[in-house]
Amino acid sequence: MSTPLTNLPNIGPAMADMFAKAGIHDAETLRDMGTDAAYGALLRTGKRPHFIPFYVIEMALQGRPWNDCKGREKEALRVRFEAVKAADHDTDRAAFEAIMDAIGVRNRP
Repeated sequence: MSTPLTNLPNIGPAMADMFAKAGIHDAETLRDMGTDAAYGALLRTGKRPHFIPFYVIEMALQGRPWNDCKGREKEALRVRFEAVKAADHDTDRAAFEAIMDAIGVRNRP
């Protein structure tokens, strides 16, 4: 039996929907993947990189409130975030899609 993602602290329905689009449907899968791999999966779905969701995931997997991340721990997570972003975010595609959105060629998801 699988545990819903929303059973983890900090993970609400909106974030659970984002995970589902990335093929992560339960808390066990998220735990097995870990923060870096799971966030990379989100980026590969076209999600724009933002540091806060990254550390929200990390805190959720530790069973801590999202705003508990501070100081050196937060700085270390920022380094990991930047590495994941560099590996999994297609900046060329993001730029192209931004142009298409600006001229109204496609609907934003």
